[in-house]
Amino acid sequence: MSRYDYEQSKQIAKDSPPFYAIIMAAAREADTFNLERLEAVFPETVAELRLRYNAPGGILHEGEGLHE
Repeated sequence: MSRYDYEQSKQIAKDSPPFYAIIMAAAREADTFNLERLEAVFPETVAELRLRYNAPGGILHEGEGLHE
């Protein structure tokens, strides 16, 4: 991690996004290795990101989402 990463984390935290939004954003930007690491710790969140990514407008029908 660099000082730049640290400073960016402060900016992100200042905006106060929900925790799972941060995890989903990290998964979107992750390389294969880091995505596997995130998925090991947050399997439902990464699975829901995949479902929403492939759903029109990110909208899931009843019963499709994991964190409804």
